[in-house]
Amino acid sequence: MGHKYDVPRLWTEQMGRVVDTQNELAKDAYVTGQSLEEMRQAYRTERAFWNEGGPAVAVSTDYNAPTRYGEVRVRYYRPNAEGTLPLIVYMHGGGWVIGDVDTHDRITRTLCHLSGAAVVSIDYSLAPEARFPRQIHECVDVVTHIRDHADTWSIDPDDVSFAGDSAGANMAAATMLMMRDEGTLHSVRTLLLFYGAYGLKDSMSMRLLGGSWDGLTEEDYAYYLGQYLADPADANDPYFNILANDFNHGIPPCYIVAAGLDPLRDDSRTLAEILSLCQVPHLLNEVKGVLHGFLHHSKMLDQTMEVLTEAARFYTEHPLDR
Repeated sequence: MGHKYDVPRLWTEQMGRVVDTQNELAKDAYVTGQSLEEMRQAYRTERAFWNEGGPAVAVSTDYNAPTRYGEVRVRYYRPNAEGTLPLIVYMHGGGWVIGDVDTHDRITRTLCHLSGAAVVSIDYSLAPEARFPRQIHECVDVVTHIRDHADTWSIDPDDVSFAGDSAGANMAAATMLMMRDEGTLHSVRTLLLFYGAYGLKDSMSMRLLGGSWDGLTEEDYAYYLGQYLADPADANDPYFNILANDFNHGIPPCYIVAAGLDPLRDDSRTLAEILSLCQVPHLLNEVKGVLHGFLHHSKMLDQTMEVLTEAARFYTEHPLDR
């Protein structure tokens, strides 16, 4: 257990300032013992600061998309570009329990600005009010709707990528895999996956890392899984346990980011190793000295913009293989 208490000595000076700022903004943002509404409000309060500023885009507007469960809000971003654009679909993180398109607005805005693609961020239903696999079905339905109305959205329905952070990275991969398996999306340009949970039940990083600073102790992670998965057996479902899937066909080039001090770090390492064995083009960027969730911190953390810039470069360097 001593290693966990040494983690603050390992993070960068900028990361330390981020943690201090988080604690000043909303010290309870990552405490899982409080009520859901208290937890969600603390998270929204803390994230509001990080979403200030950042690059502007030509269009940022909310839209209600139909799904089999009813309408789901999405936020549509478009850079200052004419004509039909490729699409990046983004799923936000927050342990499936907290977060929305507002808490991740600067990330998605920046991704739109840097990539030159249209970006749609999905405000899927949160757990435990909604349970797995409803969230994946909602994302599938949103993507299907947008592709069916591509002219309205001014996007190329055949040039689609998926992106997400943390729980959203799990969902981005799951949505792509479900559409592949159902035969409704025959090709995908890229997957852009930031410090995701991909199904490991135990790992070295889980044993050594995670604490009050990132809200990802072993107990915290078990709490999030318990809210999302109605049945413990769902942990083995391939649309949660991403690592259990067949990666020998239908997998696009993948940009995978791991935070060096993240208990989920080894999920990303394992996914990258599987992609290597299956000869899937990919790039693994393990960012040293930073914590889970660092993608939010571009106001103070230089590595955030370095990662988002590299993600956009990976995206543009891998055009769709038609």
